[in-house]
Parts: sequence; C-alpha cells; structure tokens
Amino acid sequence: MTQRIQLTEGYTINRVINGCWQLSQGHNLMGSLDMQDVMQAFHMLVERGFTTFDCADIYTGTEEFLGEFVNELKRGSGISPHDIQIHTKFVPNINMLSQVDYQYTENIIDRSLRRLNRDVLDLVQFHWWDYDTPGCLDTAGHLYRLKEKGKIRNVGVTNFDTRHFAEIVEAGIPIVSIQTQYSVFDRRPEKALIEYCKTRNISLLCYGTIAGGFLSDKWLGRTVEAPETRSQVKYLQVIEDTLGWDGYQDLLILLKRIADRHDVNIANVAAKYILNQPGVGAAIIGVRNSRHVESNTKVFEFDLEDAEIDEIRSFLDGYPILSGEPFELERTIGSKYRNIMKMNLNE
Repeated sequence: MTQRIQLTEGYTINRVINGCWQLSQGHNLMGSLDMQDVMQAFHMLVERGFTTFDCADIYTGTEEFLGEFVNELKRGSGISPHDIQIHTKFVPNINMLSQVDYQYTENIIDRSLRRLNRDVLDLVQFHWWDYDTPGCLDTAGHLYRLKEKGKIRNVGVTNFDTRHFAEIVEAGIPIVSIQTQYSVFDRRPEKALIEYCKTRNISLLCYGTIAGGFLSDKWLGRTVEAPETRSQVKYLQVIEDTLGWDGYQDLLILLKRIADRHDVNIANVAAKYILNQPGVGAAIIGVRNSRHVESNTKVFEFDLEDAEIDEIRSFLDGYPILSGEPFELERTIGSKYRNIMKMNLNE
C-alpha cells in the first residue's frame, strides 16, 4: 500500500519517493554496493506501487543506473517505463555559474534525457550554489523555456532559502515543488519556508527524513562511531548542533516507544512525522538494497495519533533548531557544513 499526491495538474507522485543519492559514486565510505541487488530493489518497489525516483545530474552514476532500469522495464516486466516518475536535478558547478546560459542549460538537460533513456524529464529541480553570482533567475527561466519546448514536464528547485525561492516564484515561473532537508534533526523549514509554500500551494519534497540511517533502531544505545556514508558525516554535524548525542539517544527511545505501539520501526515513525507536517508533499527515502523495501512499505500501514505527534514536537522544542534558513549554513563560507559540500561534480 502506498499514497500519492497531485504535485500539479495532471501529475501525481508517491508520498514516499525512492532516493538515489546513496547510490552515487563515493557516497559509501565503507565499501561498495551490490548494484544487482539495488536493481532488484527497484523492481520490488515499483511492483508495490512506489514508482517515483529521485536522482540528480551530480549524483555520479545514478542517472545512468536509472536509465538501465528504464531499459529493463522496456524489455518487459509488466510495468511500463511510462508508469514511473523520475525526478532529476540541474546543479551547475559553482565555478561555472558565470558561464551558465540557455545553451549550457539545454545541453545538460539533453544529457540527462540520454542518460535516463527518457523523452521528457518529469521534474527538474534547480539549484544555484552562490546567490551573489548573477544568473539564478535567468537560469530558472531557461528551464521554463525547455518545459515549453517539451523536454521538461515540471520545474522545481532544491536547497533554496525562502527569500531567493520567493524571487523565482514571484517572477512568474511556475514552480511545482521545493526539495529541502527536513527531519526531526533539521527543522529549519519551519521558520518561514513551510508557511510561504502553503500560501503558494507548492509542495515540499523532503530529504534527510531518516538522516542517512541515524533515525533507525540499530543506533539505539550506541556511542559515537565513524560515519559509514557521506550523509552520516553531515548528520553527525546536525546532531552535534541540535540534540547532542545524549539528546539524540533520548529521541530514539521516544520514537522506539511509539514505533512499538504500531509494530513498525523508528525510521517509519520519523518519516511519518515529517509527512504529517503542513505543506509536506513527500519524503525522499534512500534505497541501498532490497532489504529496505519492506521497511519503506510500512510507512503507510499506520497513522500517528495526534498525541504522539504532540509528544515528539514537545520533545524537540526543548532543543535548538539549526541557525539560519534552509541550506544557509551549507552556503556560508568557513562553515563546517559548507566545508563538506562538493560543489563541482558536474562533468
């Protein structure tokens, strides 16, 4: 069982999106993934109705891998490639921003079409690393022109703060979604972004909802250990600046208690909590192997009670929220959050 939401007229997506960030080359710090098993997981997901996937031009190798999956569907599995939705991103390198024009943009979009074996991109989510470099609004306009040209079905953005996101929306560019980091650890969208999106009927597509696996049963009672992935490097920083390790462990105990009532796991509760927040259209949950499939399906097998949502929120309100707007720390020169960013991944 799954749930879908209408992102815009004529286009619906899953409320749990299959995330592919963890499949990108260099993400796993503790060895390589079994990509044959990942492919099996993708087939299992679509068979269970989880047909929406999220990737990016800068997630090295993920567009090509999804393109292989599309080819497998074409060869016949009972599910047509037209039955799945693939969301990608357009993320120009920070050292190329001043050179980004319409032709550059179209070339990258054409490359994504080739890699993904698609005739049209369902959703392209736009990111701009440096607001001080001119061209952000013009580039959003280039993507809209490519939508009119038939190469893109929908345009969204990713990792924008509220003010710069509003500038694009107020310019009249029809943005259908904003992808943003949002979890029980990182509540920056609650400061202003959620309210703005509600006024414009724009959905939040939220990543990091299970914090690279830190919001799971296996971390109960554990001490700080070396991160296993690049995602965990980031979320360790977030834990340090919000809950602290002791507060994090107390949160896991709370989430575990709620999970046990519903016969689910901590990750399911953490994802469900975010899905219950105003303006949230979907949660993006990474899939690294076939074992994750059954866990993801449980998200829609239960509902959190109002009292449980209030209990989680009351606990979180006892701890600080990360400073600034969404992705502001990641843009701040000298910040430890920016220092782990890789801003030149587009070939």
